[in-house]
Amino acid sequence: MFIRGRTAKRRPGTSPVHLNVYDLTPINGYAYWLGLGIYHSGVQVHGVEYAYGAHEHPTTGIFEGEPRQCPGFTFRKSILIGRTDLTQREVRSLIERLAVEYTGNAYNLITKNCNHFCNDLCLRLAGKPIPRWVNRLAKLEL
Repeated sequence: MFIRGRTAKRRPGTSPVHLNVYDLTPINGYAYWLGLGIYHSGVQVHGVEYAYGAHEHPTTGIFEGEPRQCPGFTFRKSILIGRTDLTQREVRSLIERLAVEYTGNAYNLITKNCNHFCNDLCLRLAGKPIPRWVNRLAKLEL
């Protein structure tokens, strides 16, 4: 006789976490197929998109908006990264904690850009990184 018990597996998250990728330049239309390009990204969870940008002040550079509608960029694609169990309130609390680290004046194209922020957020929400090609340009030595 076998006794069924609860498995130790963690149930998968309930809310999808998407990475929304935007083109920064029309050249991406060609560069994308070569595995290159310059991209902006944002993380969509609970119907809100969170992204990171530069400004001159030591206050947060994290901003939120409508998914797939980031002003100044051309939407390319949405990628399902995984799922999270965090509630909307818990996600907001996480964003507030990250706001201290991701200030507008700390933005750097090579070491701390929007894609670095999205990778950090996706790891914390879903335990998975963003695809490497999204931030490949920051890793190229010029």
